[in-house]
Amino acid sequence: MRETAGFETFDAFFRHWAEERPDAVSHEQDGRITTYAQVEVFSRRFAAFLATHGVVKGDRVAWIGKNCDLYFQMLLTCGRIGVVMVPIGWRLAPAEMAYILEDTRTKLLFAGDGFEAVSHQLAAEVPQRPQVIEEAQARAAIPDCPADPITAAEPEAAFLQLYTSGTTGRPKGAVLCQRNFMGLRAPALDAGLPWAEWEDDEAILVCMPCAHIGGTGLGTMAFCAGVRAIVQAEFTADGALDAIGQGITRFFIVPAALQMLIQHPKATETDFTKLKYVMYGAAPIPLELLRQAVTTIPNASFMQCYGMTETTGTIAVLPPSDHDLDGNSRMRSAGKASPGVEIRIVDSAGNEVPRHTVGEIQTRSAANMLHYWQLPEATAKTLTSDGWVCTGDAAYMDEDGYVFIQDRIKDMIISGGENVYPAEVESAIYGHPQVAEVAVIGVPDARWGEAVKACVVPREGCEVDEASVIAWARERIAGFKVPKSVDVIPALPRNPSGKILRRNLREPYWEGMDRQVN
Repeated sequence: MRETAGFETFDAFFRHWAEERPDAVSHEQDGRITTYAQVEVFSRRFAAFLATHGVVKGDRVAWIGKNCDLYFQMLLTCGRIGVVMVPIGWRLAPAEMAYILEDTRTKLLFAGDGFEAVSHQLAAEVPQRPQVIEEAQARAAIPDCPADPITAAEPEAAFLQLYTSGTTGRPKGAVLCQRNFMGLRAPALDAGLPWAEWEDDEAILVCMPCAHIGGTGLGTMAFCAGVRAIVQAEFTADGALDAIGQGITRFFIVPAALQMLIQHPKATETDFTKLKYVMYGAAPIPLELLRQAVTTIPNASFMQCYGMTETTGTIAVLPPSDHDLDGNSRMRSAGKASPGVEIRIVDSAGNEVPRHTVGEIQTRSAANMLHYWQLPEATAKTLTSDGWVCTGDAAYMDEDGYVFIQDRIKDMIISGGENVYPAEVESAIYGHPQVAEVAVIGVPDARWGEAVKACVVPREGCEVDEASVIAWARERIAGFKVPKSVDVIPALPRNPSGKILRRNLREPYWEGMDRQVN
């Protein structure tokens, strides 16, 4: 592992692991086994396949589908040659998928099993009419392509474009390069962090969605470590427990999913002894859930990971040593900056504030995104001229550098690990014949952390049917964004300039809690 610390390109990893660990498993899914020697040859063949379809460095190709070993092998090849992969969330509504396809001017659209029909439909609707390659077609055609030598892309070459929900109703494409994924490896090793080291027999479970940094990031982490990635189409408690039985040593999970896993009947029969690290994120872990998890998985170390798409994932960690079954003040934090990462808390003018003073989290490291695709103004608002990412999270930092998140400046709701922006949901509800105005907030939820709630003002002379509003939204946005409840109110609270005061709507539901995240 240490000999690869300075690697900056996927090409270097492909060559190294094919030579050093040719027979080791790189990807495993549903009985399919691919070794590091095989994935290196696949990579050269897939590069030739892309070339025959007119795809050149800098072009976008897209994937619509669940997690798949083929997706990860294509993604890594894209990184190797500088083609940009755009994984599109399979839970998105067709209109949301179409927007991303059109925005990226995707040339080839790869359709995972079960997503052929929607892929062909979308390809026919967007102006550039991308060619659709179904998963079965790709698996049949790529092995027949020549395994020609690769021209490797430079570390700064873009290779991944992940779409984040937009506060103005449109998602933004965060463009990431190879160095973003590799720039923090050497500092972590130099710092002697035990979780930065990998044994040859380790395996990692990849079950978080590949359209999120948590899924794609984990897949690339396994490849860079030269270990086995057990890929599952999506998270299920049953499937994750099966993978643990297969010998995975690490996985990433959101607290809501962890609760499902440890409460599953199979958990009492599962051998957890090989599991070294349980990495979780998107929300703090409730103390009682930690106690249950440690009882179920006594040998594992628990780590909270804080980050975002724009920072290529984790930039702060709450280490295992700070997890206390009796509870402690640090367990309410998101941890402290990872090696190689700077974190500061600033006021609205961008000035760093004293410790224990709430402000916005900003971060700077080699992992910060290149930019938002074709959105220079949005990029300038998020990425400062001297390289700091403005996260939109309100927090304070203690004297030891631990970051305590208090609220979300940008109003984002996190429900079961999924990011939901109120503006998107509000846009979907506007137009309902019974609704004059709407504001969307997050409210506490015991299972999901937060649940989406719509507060609506009726049109004059109308009564609002709450079920009708929910059904209306479900036709227009992904299911996880649809409100779980609707409140009918006479008017929205506003300030003198007319801005909706979401905090006023949220306060009754968060009364008694000392922060506005759950």
